[in-house]
Amino acid sequence: MPAERRPNRGPSAAAENRAALIAAAREVFAGAGYDAPLSMVARAAGVGQGSLYRHFPDRVSLALAVFEDSVAELEALAARPGATLDDLLALITEQAIASTAFVAMVTVPPQPDERILELRERVAELLAARLPAARDAGRVRDGVTAGDLILAVGMLALLLSKVPAPERPATAERMWALLRRGVEP
Repeated sequence: MPAERRPNRGPSAAAENRAALIAAAREVFAGAGYDAPLSMVARAAGVGQGSLYRHFPDRVSLALAVFEDSVAELEALAARPGATLDDLLALITEQAIASTAFVAMVTVPPQPDERILELRERVAELLAARLPAARDAGRVRDGVTAGDLILAVGMLALLLSKVPAPERPATAERMWALLRRGVEP
């Protein structure tokens, strides 16, 4: 059932509305696909379409905000003492399982949006920072790069986008088992 539209509180509700729109986009796109009507997102967030377009002038801007939240979540995990490469890859996998609707946006465009490339680079930097410790622990062989891990995550996400939702966790586990054979010493 869509969220009930909240009374207009004007500019003081801007941050709350933006957060509600991002959460609603994650949910709507996951359930109805990336091409779901943006009016569904506005309704699920409990705001009008005008509010949606004030914050996000187009679908890509809204999807990028969802990705930005995911990257911020990864950065928060990476900042925790003792966070490992495996921890980051596990969270990325959870995010990929929940957000398969966005895979086409990231993988299909012939000329990816610069903002997507920037987010991808931030993720690559997080992974690269954890690679030396993973190598020292015998979890990753020499020669594996952050770019290799980004490629693996992209392959995983594309595969998950083709699998029914209930099968995604098991499929992700099987895929990582195969990928680890190429990554581990």
